[in-house]
Amino acid sequence: MANKRCVVGPETVRMLELGHPWVIADRHTRTWPPGKAGDLVDLVDEKGSLLATALLDPGDRVVARVLGPGGQSLDREWLRRRLELALNVRREHADLSETNAYRVVNGEGDGLPGLTLERYGDYLMVQLYTAAWNPHLPLVTSVLQQLLAPRGIYEKFRPQQTRGLAAEKAGKRYSRLLAGEAAPARVEVQENGLSYLVDLKEGLNTGLFLDQRRNRQDLARRVKGKRVLNLFAFTGAFSVTAAAAGAERVVSVDASAGYLDWAKENFGINRLNPKRHDFIVGDCFKVLEEMVRNRESFDVVLMDPPSFSTTTKSRFTTRGGTSDLVAAALALLPSGGLMITSSNHQKVELADYLKELRRGALQAGSELRVLRVLGQAEDFPFPVSFPEGRYLKYVIAARA
Repeated sequence: MANKRCVVGPETVRMLELGHPWVIADRHTRTWPPGKAGDLVDLVDEKGSLLATALLDPGDRVVARVLGPGGQSLDREWLRRRLELALNVRREHADLSETNAYRVVNGEGDGLPGLTLERYGDYLMVQLYTAAWNPHLPLVTSVLQQLLAPRGIYEKFRPQQTRGLAAEKAGKRYSRLLAGEAAPARVEVQENGLSYLVDLKEGLNTGLFLDQRRNRQDLARRVKGKRVLNLFAFTGAFSVTAAAAGAERVVSVDASAGYLDWAKENFGINRLNPKRHDFIVGDCFKVLEEMVRNRESFDVVLMDPPSFSTTTKSRFTTRGGTSDLVAAALALLPSGGLMITSSNHQKVELADYLKELRRGALQAGSELRVLRVLGQAEDFPFPVSFPEGRYLKYVIAARA
């Protein structure tokens, strides 16, 4: 059956011609013929010229996501080719030595918009950012079994309103098993030769942010013999990296006691004694204030805050909070010390993020000199026509 033809306005035509893979809902899309999430539609201009084939999601702000030039069909052969291309990118360009946890498909960056796929050892995790993929999940699952033969395949639901998660209850399940056998409560995976425990069943995140893999490699070469403060430590991946690389002392701070207990487990499975380091439960600002009063000092301060907080204990927010946090942390950093900051907030451009760091340095009466700016690893590619795909900002700066 032929795809429905959907007329897009001049602005969307321009964006599609530039290669952008999204159609944002507007007055033109409101005139489209009725359809349901997952339908394939042909996008045409007002003269009827075919522009692209897209996946429809009439209930979303991104009402359609481009699969390719007109005439595409989302069948087994098409999907297999897309997945094989994604796998080849990782084999040829991503450093996955001593690593079995990485992103296999990065949505728009691999021509599968709104869908990501991650490998965690013998298990796969599919994440959907649009309901348009729901009708195609059986096909996706079948092709993945054929190509990769995993022990199990999970789907993790990504809620649209992530800021509504402040009331998230412990143990809330966002995942379901699509195929194969169930994973244990914690799955041990390897990254850069170190081991981490991940949870594929409960919570919004698995416990390991794969996009920071190369940045953890960079950290490892900077911290031998150093005192390291890791704010928003989560489950301690950066802390484990620092301790394993020979840091003299690692202090991990997080608002969640549960996450820090998880971090201690990650230390343990790497034969790192957590008792040789410190784990502090509390609001980062309050902890920093206490450390300043105690005249503490660190050689490296690392902060990788979440784009939203699932706890009311923390008063940090990504908008406006970065500069205050940098100013507070600089009081613990001597001249020559490293301030490493990270943000995964998609709507904050690098130039604006650097302005936040500048404001924080000025508040502290100091100066920060940027040594290096990094982003996500090679298994998180994005099209040059899709700037939204370059979301991760990881800045290494020295205090002057």
